[in-house]
Amino acid sequence: MQVKSRHHLRSDEVREIEEALANTVGVELDADAYELVELEGTEFDLVLVDGNPTVVYVGDEPFLTVQGANDYPPTSQIVTVDAGAVSFVSDGADVMRPGIVEADDDIEPGDLVAIVEETHGKVLAIGRAKTAGDDMVGDSGKVVESVHYVGDDLFEFTI
Repeated sequence: MQVKSRHHLRSDEVREIEEALANTVGVELDADAYELVELEGTEFDLVLVDGNPTVVYVGDEPFLTVQGANDYPPTSQIVTVDAGAVSFVSDGADVMRPGIVEADDDIEPGDLVAIVEETHGKVLAIGRAKTAGDDMVGDSGKVVESVHYVGDDLFEFTI
């Protein structure tokens, strides 16, 4: 991934990001510097928070990156997977119902979610819900489409 442009965000842009993350995942960012990094050849733009790739724009929606979600653990929009799903999710696989042990009831289809492993609570991936949170636990079917995961180009990106 190549950097197309990089610039500091204005205070109103920072406020929009902070409010969006507080409302969606219950996270309050506390930082001194916010920089938008526009990337070539990808659907993502990154926001560096104090130099760390903490926020990703998926389309026009700000959400935490995997690193960001581990630095600022979300309190909502969480899908928890069992140990058997960890290696698949970490490799970018979509999340299937049998691997889910819990999901927030307020998740709606199309929402971005943090995919967390149950043992240590670490975020493995960010995905897009294909069904409501109260319908995610079950026997079969794909319920979360992987968007960004541990080890992908976005995760490995450095400035």
